[in-house]
Amino acid sequence: MSGEKEKSTVTSAPPSPSPSSVAPSVEFTKGINGLQKFILRESRGSSAEVYLYGGHVTSWKNDHGEELLFLSSKAIFKPPKAIRGGIPICFPQFAGHGTLDQHGFARNRFWAVDEDPPPFPTNTLNKAYVDLILKPSEEDMKIWPHSFEYRLRVALGPGGDLMLTSRIRNTNSDGKPFSFTFAYHTYFSVSDISEVRVEGLETLDYLDNLQNKERFTEQGDALTFEQEVDKIYLSTPTKIAIIDHEKKRTFVLRKDGLPDAVVWNPWDKKAKAIADFGDDEYKHMLCVEAAAIEKSITLKPGEEWKGRLELSAVPSSYCSGQLDPQRVLQGS
Repeated sequence: MSGEKEKSTVTSAPPSPSPSSVAPSVEFTKGINGLQKFILRESRGSSAEVYLYGGHVTSWKNDHGEELLFLSSKAIFKPPKAIRGGIPICFPQFAGHGTLDQHGFARNRFWAVDEDPPPFPTNTLNKAYVDLILKPSEEDMKIWPHSFEYRLRVALGPGGDLMLTSRIRNTNSDGKPFSFTFAYHTYFSVSDISEVRVEGLETLDYLDNLQNKERFTEQGDALTFEQEVDKIYLSTPTKIAIIDHEKKRTFVLRKDGLPDAVVWNPWDKKAKAIADFGDDEYKHMLCVEAAAIEKSITLKPGEEWKGRLELSAVPSSYCSGQLDPQRVLQGS
């Protein structure tokens, strides 16, 4: 990414014929404007980048070095502005569904490395991963008066799959529950939005944010895109596929604990009105967001919620109807 100075001295030598000979690695370095980030690399060459600012994944590349996430060329890496693209975390509020600023504050805060993460049920030996934690500041408590611990693990699996696991615990000492809405606001990189279709949301009910959140039912065909879209699909399946015809690539999104799915593309007029978004960049991105919005999540003190997202990119010959529906979410 432009403007970065990396400490890394890794050369672009061809990958080893024996993938297991290169261990997964995690590098802590400085990214754009000196903001600290982690670079995760797995043995076959895929990678991901995670900034401490926002707990924000800004890059996910396959083993050919191709970028799979969209990051705006005008993205502003200057707090308190949120980073435009990648995977912003919307917590404790999605969009304007509440009294806080748009999408809450988690994406505008500096996270810390979690030195004592909770045990995860799965083997982590073959994964590059990082554990981050966010706790509210005194200023946060003024605008959202609840004590919480938000633990985030970002992991890169041996096949290049990207996994995000969020664990949010109510640590209020006053006995009060709290409620929140949530989304992984994932920006996928696509070759041409008019050549993309989304499978898995057919016939579902959705709230249309362009029509005052009115409820409609989707038609029976896969979603295609010819104009601005901003919809919250309800009671969605655990698996959604985004098929990019031109790239012959399919993104498979698997989720757990996140019943809703937001689909967003600003199209031309709105793109021009967004300061940190290129006028024509809408053609090369699509947001499909695993979320919990319609029914907010309520936690009593001591209770924990977990929401997981797993992203994979496969050749389009394996389009969603042919993927194994029994494949469960991998732990991370």
